[in-house]
Amino acid sequence: MRYDIAIVGGGPGGYTAAHEAARRGRSVVLFEASLLGGTCLNRGCIPTKALIHAAQAYANMHGAEGLGITCEAVSYDFAAMHARKDDVVVGLRTGVEKLVHDDGICVVHGRAQVGMGGTITCTGETFEAGDVILATGAQPSHILVTGFDLAGVDTSDDLLEGAGLDVRSLVIIGGGVIGVECAQIYANLGCRVTILEAMERILPPMDREISQRVTMLLKRCGVTIETGARVCAITGEPGDMAVTYADKHGKTLEARGEAVLMATGRKAATEGLFVPGAEPVLERGAVVTNAAGLTSIPHLYAIGDVRAHTVQLAHVASAQARNVVAVICGEEPPVDEAVIPSCVYTSPEVASVGRTADEAKAAGFSVRCTKQVVGANAKCLVEGSEMGYVKLVCDETTGQVLGAQLVCPRATDLVAELALAIHLGATAKDVAATIHPHPTVSEMVLDAARAYQAG
Repeated sequence: MRYDIAIVGGGPGGYTAAHEAARRGRSVVLFEASLLGGTCLNRGCIPTKALIHAAQAYANMHGAEGLGITCEAVSYDFAAMHARKDDVVVGLRTGVEKLVHDDGICVVHGRAQVGMGGTITCTGETFEAGDVILATGAQPSHILVTGFDLAGVDTSDDLLEGAGLDVRSLVIIGGGVIGVECAQIYANLGCRVTILEAMERILPPMDREISQRVTMLLKRCGVTIETGARVCAITGEPGDMAVTYADKHGKTLEARGEAVLMATGRKAATEGLFVPGAEPVLERGAVVTNAAGLTSIPHLYAIGDVRAHTVQLAHVASAQARNVVAVICGEEPPVDEAVIPSCVYTSPEVASVGRTADEAKAAGFSVRCTKQVVGANAKCLVEGSEMGYVKLVCDETTGQVLGAQLVCPRATDLVAELALAIHLGATAKDVAATIHPHPTVSEMVLDAARAYQAG
């Protein structure tokens, strides 16, 4: 069977590419080894946020006395929390399935293997396509220390799929976004959580002040954080696990918990993807492409987490999908891939877009930063937010917004306004000239921009 475009992987990148191609009148076949929606929908972004919301609601009950509300005998049902999470996931996945069905896309469930000349084999059949898009995503990676493969050592997939992992203590190896968000979930449920991070701070790719703020927030929730920690070995059995590590001073210590979460990043899912001899250029298992998403093999493209040197985020995969399909169809790429918001769903939320102050200075800009704190915002005070800020990074000469970092309620929603400002080359004056509703958290953006004008 021959199609115009074949797509391997049905996550945000894959199903977006399929939709974009189908609406242009192309015939499309979409291969998915598991469930449509990929990691983000089934065992990543969506399940995490559903559990964070439930755990935060439980934690809020314990702090309701300050609002004049008394809650007695508050408890949580771990199984019910996961059941609701599954309901959300199934509902969204049903929507994706309807989308591809309505688009007339041929969906083949099975593990596809890509050969030369646009051939793909799957479930014993061979398919052909004029262009092939790889969108197989990524999978959890492990640090190869003694005991990494023991029962009781889990990945984010184990925590988020099905019934999850009901424990009262947890050791998390890795202080990136996955580790931090999982720490927030379990800490809000009253669990004893320890984070071991090899770098000098958690959330190492983000602005240093964000890392410091999130560290303080997690510690206030009772999370123990050890940075500069080199994990040496994992021992034990489910219910009683131990992680031996060397701290930043070289002293050997031990962290114990009922389970261990390996949150040490994700690697491109390319194992077994290619017929031997049909591989494009790879870098540490990830597919190397040019700026247009084209690999070293003509008519073979890659998008999302499987692509080398890309930010592993669902919205990046979707953006790359739109651009690659446009290129295949002879159009200009419609999405600016240079402006990528990053979000962390702690409480309060964290978001960042564009350059940090250090990055802007390194790029040769004369930088001026302005900040608005949570304590000066009416909506934040009403909601009881105690700490946080919105920081704008601007070019001191022109006032152009170069970046923004936010630690505040609704940060993951507010960051879109600042992404748009950066994309359009807007200045702090432009932002300050835009009326923001009162009382809202969005006024923090307005006030940070006005502070720049005030000098």
